[in-house]
Amino acid sequence: MNHQIIFDAELLRRYDKSGPRYTSYPTAVQFHTGFTEMDYRTQAGRTNLAAPPRPLSLYFHLPFCDTVCFYCACNKVVTKDRKRASPYLGRLHREIAMQAELFDRARTVEQLHWGGGTPTFISHEEIQELMNVTREHFRLHDDDKGEYGIEVDPREVRPETLALLRKVGFNRLSMGVQDFEPAVQKAVNRIQSETETFAVLNQARALGFRSISMDLIYGLPHQTVESFGRTLDKIIGAGPDRLSVFNYAHLPEMFKPQRRIRAEDLPSPQEKLNILQLTIERLTQAGYVYIGMDHFARPDDELAVAQRHGTLYRNFQGYSTHAECDLVGMGITSIGMVGDCYSQNRKTLEDYYAAIDAGKLPVLRGVTLNADDKLRRAVITQLICHFTLDLAAVERAHGIRFADYFAAEMPELKVMQQDGLIEMDAEFIRVQPAGKLLIRNICMAFDRYLREKQEKRYSKVI
Repeated sequence: MNHQIIFDAELLRRYDKSGPRYTSYPTAVQFHTGFTEMDYRTQAGRTNLAAPPRPLSLYFHLPFCDTVCFYCACNKVVTKDRKRASPYLGRLHREIAMQAELFDRARTVEQLHWGGGTPTFISHEEIQELMNVTREHFRLHDDDKGEYGIEVDPREVRPETLALLRKVGFNRLSMGVQDFEPAVQKAVNRIQSETETFAVLNQARALGFRSISMDLIYGLPHQTVESFGRTLDKIIGAGPDRLSVFNYAHLPEMFKPQRRIRAEDLPSPQEKLNILQLTIERLTQAGYVYIGMDHFARPDDELAVAQRHGTLYRNFQGYSTHAECDLVGMGITSIGMVGDCYSQNRKTLEDYYAAIDAGKLPVLRGVTLNADDKLRRAVITQLICHFTLDLAAVERAHGIRFADYFAAEMPELKVMQQDGLIEMDAEFIRVQPAGKLLIRNICMAFDRYLREKQEKRYSKVI
């Protein structure tokens, strides 16, 4: 695979508009409350009929945080009271049991992820109990073959935390960094030292965690090319297996904590582009492979290997190495992908508790995919994961003639071809080095819901 990227500032400015991140298609904007718990149960039941049985992926949302990071757009519960986790975990244990009843016990959990919030907010005893309950109801690996990951905040890692996580089965770690510059950290209310961050990284390596990822954000207040370069140098020196470098989307009207960030302190659009260009240059020079969107990985990391083998996938946790799993989301606001549907749980503690206490799955909304949705999802997934699309393979799998089915999309694709984003012939669409940073735009050309101009609120693509 050609990993070359061309940073064309003029193209980036011209195509920089709002659009989905395509962690799903249809995107969450299309989820509706007409999709019910019974619809979800029906879809789950059908998945048990597959031969051979499809493996499972489990996602648990642990929403609690000790302090609020002003940039954060996640669903979270900010509290100093650690006892608030207990009633939530009690309901989560019951949801695990209810969800497990829907799936054949022979189906192995190939992937497991705890996200937040801050999963390490809960106590060591609660961590152990949650994993015990999961093993009681689902078939987890006992030989470290599964991909079991957890998000950690280095400020919340207590003595023996990492050893416990490794003991209960986690073998992958993701940690937030964002930026090491003191002025930036103060402006976003996330004070985190290099010492505590790299201590977690080094301990995780010593304990045998197989993949360690760090998250950075560009576009935060007071960032400059020079200052972000200093953070990059420190991160590259530490050498994590993966890096996610996200674009900060300032949407204070949607996310209340962002109102604490002064718009006049944010870098200009040109400075953001310069920071992005520096990031790509530094990371690729250091040997990292650009996976796509915001993600970089070492060539021997599983994401890079999956991309080379054509098995990379994308879901609500970002890029994934397993496309064949049914994803079961548990906890407030979590999203699942089971059979031919997406579903999302209730978003508040009160609503979640009420549903669980009534013996119901806490399904708030969702969508059942039709044939057109599945076709377009396949096209978007191939492009966003592999930067190429085999048109004949799409035609065989979906019983269409590509040029006819996507006749309405062809004029836009031809403009992208003229601009050097893609190469397109009768057999393939290939994303060019100048188009890789604009892969969201290319995928948007195939989004029927965007074409119909239904309601949308998305971040800028760059």
